[in-house]
Formats: sequence, structure tokens, C-alpha cells
Amino acid sequence: MPTAIDVSSVAGLIAVGMFTAQILLGLLLSVGYNPIRHWPRQRWIKLFTLHNWLAYIGLGTAFIHPTILLASSDAGFRPFDIAVPIWSPTQPIPNTLGAIGFYLIAFVVLTSSVRRVFGRHRWKQLHYTAYGAAAVFFVHGVWADPLLKNRTPDFIDAEKVYVEGCALLVVAASAWRVRQRTGPRGRSAE
Repeated sequence: MPTAIDVSSVAGLIAVGMFTAQILLGLLLSVGYNPIRHWPRQRWIKLFTLHNWLAYIGLGTAFIHPTILLASSDAGFRPFDIAVPIWSPTQPIPNTLGAIGFYLIAFVVLTSSVRRVFGRHRWKQLHYTAYGAAAVFFVHGVWADPLLKNRTPDFIDAEKVYVEGCALLVVAASAWRVRQRTGPRGRSAE
């Protein structure tokens, strides 16, 4: 029978996967990718809608990830430790990084839901916060001990390799996006 700590760990891995997919979808949208004109040539795929819904579901999953620990008597977390984990019973620094990542993602989702208030240019600048959130989430995912025993990270553990792979995927896709830049600062459209 899985413990609350095990379930929390899995929820965290799911959130990392969702946020990775989120960034990849955002990068596709930023270059004007359209699944009707390009592969898979399907009209029913709505990338923008998927991008938005994945943000809400990912944010909910990231919220559930530490909240599950309240059900564990072994973890010893209180609600305050979830909101402000700097004084959490175990791993205060990695947990604080996770909380910072969550708050940054919440900021991105909130500002995106009212993006018309900011205008496109300002909203786009605020939306870049997602990259900072991703960096913080990836560091949290690699540094934190999934069993909450303050062990040093095992960088070739399957869970860590998954998080490292997600980070590498985001870095590679971001580099690709920078190379695809068009307009006055980038290469001309082909």
C-alpha cells in the first residue's frame, strides 16, 4: 500500500511532466505552429486550449503534491509548512524552492487569465516567469529526497533522471525557439 509520501512524490512527478508539456506547447504556439497546416493535419487539436487547460490542471497537481503530506504522520508537515516551507520538518531549502516554483506558476496562470488587462507586450514579459518557475521546479525535483529522509540526491535514480530529462528537453526546445526567432532581432522569415 503506497504511503502519503509516495503519492505526493508521484503527484510531483506528474506536475513536472505537465509543466514540461506546458512549456513545449507554449514554444510551439510562439512560432505559430498550427496542427491544421502542419503535422498531424487535424482540425480538432486546439493547442491554445490544451495549453490553458494543462496550466490549470498542472497548477492543481502542484498544489496537491505537498498538500498530500498533511495526511502523513511520518512526514510531520503542518499547513504552515506547506505554505511557507522554510521551517518545514525536513528539507527546508528544497521544499522552499518547490513553493517558490508553485507561486511563480500561480503568477503566470493568474496573469494569463487576465492578459487583456496588461496588453500583449507586457503580458508576454510577465509570461517569461514560466522559465524561472521551470528552473526552480527542476532544481527542487532533483534536490529533494522523495522519501523525505534528507538523503543526498542520487542523480541517476529513475525519478531524478525523469526530472533531468524534462529539464534537458525544455533547454533544447528553448534553444530551438531562439534559433527560430523572426523579426528585427532575429533572422528573416523564410
